[in-house]
Amino acid sequence: MGILLWIIFGALVGWIASIIMKTDAEQGPLLNIIVGIVGAVIGGWIMSFFGQSGTTGFNLYSFIVALIGACVLIAIVRAIRR
Repeated sequence: MGILLWIIFGALVGWIASIIMKTDAEQGPLLNIIVGIVGAVIGGWIMSFFGQSGTTGFNLYSFIVALIGACVLIAIVRAIRR
């Protein structure tokens, strides 16, 4: 994936994850992009732990994997901040 697609993909994933985790008011667009990209890496690592492939491109499977990773990232940050 090109860098522009990673940014768009990260923004979408980060935004949806922040809505699911109810942190949308606390995050701006830049933080949504960062959460989405890092979430894709974390989600890929989690899926490889279970023997599945990680993010494979701009498709529904990769979106769900990245969304899981982004939600895990937000939960970890919440736990550390408390």
